[in-house]
Amino acid sequence: MTRKEFHAIIARERANGVQRFVIPVSRRLSADLLTPVSALLALRQRGNRTFLLESVEGGENMARYSFLGRNPYRVVRSTNSVVTVEDVHTGNISTIPEADIFEVLRRFMDEYVEITVPGLPRFRCGAVGYLGYDSVRLIEHLPNPPLDDSNLADSIWCFYDTIAAVDRLKHQMVLMANVFIEPELNLEEAFTDALARLKTLEEDLRSTVDRPEPVQLSAEQMTSNFAQEDFENVVTEAKKLIYEGDIFQVVLSQRFSLSFQGDPFNLYRALRQVNPSPYLFYLDLEEVTLIGSSPEVLVRVEDGQATLLPIAGTRPRGKTDKEDEALAKELLADPKERAEHLMLVDLGRNDLGRISKLGSVTVDRYAYIERYSHVMHIVSAVSGILNEDMNTMDVLKACFPAGTVSGAPKVRAMEIIDELEPTRRGIYAGAVGYLDFSGNMDTCIAIRTMVVQGTNITIQAGAGIVADSDPELEYQETWNKAQALRQALLIASQGLL
Repeated sequence: MTRKEFHAIIARERANGVQRFVIPVSRRLSADLLTPVSALLALRQRGNRTFLLESVEGGENMARYSFLGRNPYRVVRSTNSVVTVEDVHTGNISTIPEADIFEVLRRFMDEYVEITVPGLPRFRCGAVGYLGYDSVRLIEHLPNPPLDDSNLADSIWCFYDTIAAVDRLKHQMVLMANVFIEPELNLEEAFTDALARLKTLEEDLRSTVDRPEPVQLSAEQMTSNFAQEDFENVVTEAKKLIYEGDIFQVVLSQRFSLSFQGDPFNLYRALRQVNPSPYLFYLDLEEVTLIGSSPEVLVRVEDGQATLLPIAGTRPRGKTDKEDEALAKELLADPKERAEHLMLVDLGRNDLGRISKLGSVTVDRYAYIERYSHVMHIVSAVSGILNEDMNTMDVLKACFPAGTVSGAPKVRAMEIIDELEPTRRGIYAGAVGYLDFSGNMDTCIAIRTMVVQGTNITIQAGAGIVADSDPELEYQETWNKAQALRQALLIASQGLL
């Protein structure tokens, strides 16, 4: 963007009565020698709180863009009903007691209007972070919360004004330095500052990077917050409640832990090889690092349309194309899997119906197979057009947490989860993603996710309990899901990167 184009946009918006808005000043450079991994390694050498968001569309093809950032200007944390806001540049931290993180985020995202510049990626500026499962206690009254032993904030959101995107189609890196326009802003200084940020970003991306420190796992096996017998007993208790008509389904989980030494980014490098997924993410938030390969969107909002992609029903991939196709047909023909899937699609329609225009909620695609590296799932697409008075926070509250990680009916299922699981879930089954100033949002469910605190890694996995569930098999399902992530840990520790 030239200085002339910058001033022309400002004049146009002010003529239309817009006084506070965001303009992305951008630059493209060749990236045929850069990968998202090498770019992240370069940026974090001269920055903090780095993030990398990638995607494998449909489970098999890399999406066009990967997004990276560092050095946020604001960090918002929430624990229970207390929210803190850190101004990173000044070091000032303000506390908002009796606050709702959804309302605080709404206020910050409404501060500015984001100007769309043709040719730029969909995410240009905004907040990246997580919303832990226990944030639902701000939405619904759940009377018997279990023990909180994680020492983690319920949510952390970092606000970035400078972002890089890897464009795989054009083999380019798109650098974006955003300018927050206000009535008294010195426009010349602001534009010059944006150019300086772009220059620094480019120089750092071209710098030589240090190889990440190898990972060493402890010799101990993963430990769980459940003994196998205890987990099978709570499955039996859940089945009893289902038979009594209290609920249709509930998702019960267990949390596994192990220790390691080395660079957590090597865990991400291994995970993206072992389990490429629609939502790959690495978030270094200082007090915690999140490393994930989630297959499932929580909710996406783009240009006033909200979309859910409920997933239920799983089979392993076949060893041959013929076997793969046979397994897909078997999955689609399984009455138990289809019934569970239909229930979750109906739950998604109900969630979107709370914030969408009357008659706009539709099932765009129903019960199709989506293949991933190791498994295949039944997926549907549900969407709705937002009511005029609704925004991304209303959507997030309406859809949080996903029915696929809680159950149905959702509120009663969450009460049962509190009664049967020994500890709070923390980040597991919450949301990870981004929010921007244009009213768009893309969040995934925090499953298939490693939570790293110091030298400790936790992995949580759940199983959907229905009337005919076998307690031993449900225990094994959660163990198998955790083992899939442990495979990435083994690759990282064996020097195969």
